[in-house]
Amino acid sequence: MWRQFFLSEEYTGSNYQYVGKLRSDKDRGDGTARYVLSGEGAGIIFRIDEKSGDLHATQRLDREEKASYTLQAQAFNKITGLPLEPATEFIVKIHDINDNEPKFTKAVYTASVPEMSDVGTFVIEVNATDADDATYGNSAKLVYSILQGQPYFSVEPETGIVRIALSNMDREVRKEYQVIIQAKDMAGQMGGLSGTTMVNVTLTDVNDSPPRFAYSSYHLSTYESAEIGSTVGRIKANDGDEGENAEMKYRIVDGDGKEYLDIITDEITQEGVIVVKKKLDYESKRVYTVKVEVTNTHQDPNFTVLGPFLDTAIIKVTAKDVDEPPVFSRPQFVFEVNEDTPKGIAIGTITAWDPDATHYPIQYAIDQHTDPERLYHIDPKNGSITIIKSLDREVSKWHNISVLASEMNNPHQRSRVPVLIKVLDVNDNAPEFAMIYETFVCENVRAGQLIQTISAIDTDDPLVGHKFVFSLSSMNPNFTIFDNEDNTARILTRRSGFNRREMSVYYLPVVISDSDYPIQSSTSTLTIRVCSCDATGNMRSCSVDALLLSAGLSTGALVAILLCVLILSDKSFLPYCDVHLSELDYQK
Repeated sequence: MWRQFFLSEEYTGSNYQYVGKLRSDKDRGDGTARYVLSGEGAGIIFRIDEKSGDLHATQRLDREEKASYTLQAQAFNKITGLPLEPATEFIVKIHDINDNEPKFTKAVYTASVPEMSDVGTFVIEVNATDADDATYGNSAKLVYSILQGQPYFSVEPETGIVRIALSNMDREVRKEYQVIIQAKDMAGQMGGLSGTTMVNVTLTDVNDSPPRFAYSSYHLSTYESAEIGSTVGRIKANDGDEGENAEMKYRIVDGDGKEYLDIITDEITQEGVIVVKKKLDYESKRVYTVKVEVTNTHQDPNFTVLGPFLDTAIIKVTAKDVDEPPVFSRPQFVFEVNEDTPKGIAIGTITAWDPDATHYPIQYAIDQHTDPERLYHIDPKNGSITIIKSLDREVSKWHNISVLASEMNNPHQRSRVPVLIKVLDVNDNAPEFAMIYETFVCENVRAGQLIQTISAIDTDDPLVGHKFVFSLSSMNPNFTIFDNEDNTARILTRRSGFNRREMSVYYLPVVISDSDYPIQSSTSTLTIRVCSCDATGNMRSCSVDALLLSAGLSTGALVAILLCVLILSDKSFLPYCDVHLSELDYQK
């Protein structure tokens, strides 16, 4: 038992605190025994009376600083200095007193919990410690209690867990709470020490508040000239929630203005933007009414069961009058006229009116930039268009002009409409050869042999297509024509054998007629050269005069070339021949 001593901490007496008495059984009590102390705090904290063995503490001790000290005691013979027995170890334990208050791990705690949470919902756990001896008495036995924050929150006495104590706590009513928690030692009994901490509790948002319009109806206005997509105005519903729980979307659900107005959600401001969907018209309708609905984008099914999370409002948009330009009865006018229509004949009428309530008279004019040839005229009062110059479909099939309509009282209010005039064909052009034919006949040709197939063209445009008839202007003993009845004809020989020295070129007049009304015809001459051919009909050579005549050269060029042929041996004439031969090459 003597190997363990107990000493109370925080001794406040004026004398040294007595610890206990050490005595060796080798001490005969004759004063020859001397006690020596060693170990922790020996000679400083603890002192021993070397004669009696009484042990004292010389300082005020703190158990929380050091709870025990290990020392060694030994008895010696004072005269011989020899130990009476081996050193013996013993412990001085410091008895705890309640001299430390509980301390929380944080001076301020921060916690959050969803609003509308059920009673008993966990909020946070706070923790305090006590430096006193938990194994000795109740000095370190803590009990938690709530000093501020009731009736909203409660704390479990033994664990320090804070919980919701009141149901239906609404963030929109109150968002933040300060809760003060106390930790008291001595198991909460009177006389115990205590410490406190603060818990800042924030209620986080849940989507428990539906959006609500501030007013049941809104009145807006815009000019009837407002462009499609332009903004008429903005409205906004209120939502007590925050973040995504306060995100809203708007839509039009009813009203006579659904066709003309639309609403778009501004995702940044959460406003409903009223825009023009279709042109408004002051003269036909002054007020456009729509019913607008607002709902949350993200709805919580836990709360929507309580009722619909939406609201509605009536929006009335008044159209304001503006002075509008004239309106044409059609977006464009299309007229048809025959190309042989006499001047001064009306081909159609343009109509327009003033859409405003004033109904000012309208005057008409042709944009002269679209009618540079001044082919047409329009009556400024009744809009009748007449022809003032002859028309030719073969020159232009369509005439695209613009007609301007303006208010007589305000010429600046002006509109434009395209007028398309189609010129209809009349049969006023005769058909002719489709091309220039280079036709020849072989000297050794037989009767009835095909020497050329011809076709025709006509600048007219008949309704059922061209139908040409080919014939000869008179009976020809050398050639005949056969109409294929497909707008082509064949030229055939009527006799066998031709002599180019007797006749090098034949001219065959061909009459070509169309089948439209009135029938138009023309005579085209086919030039046929007489050539020397081989047995298979391939041309070998033709007469010089036939060649030159077919080339279409001037008389001067022909004379020069013939002269050059006759005097080719005389070199003094060569420069003159070169000049005219160049003309021949150019014309070929």
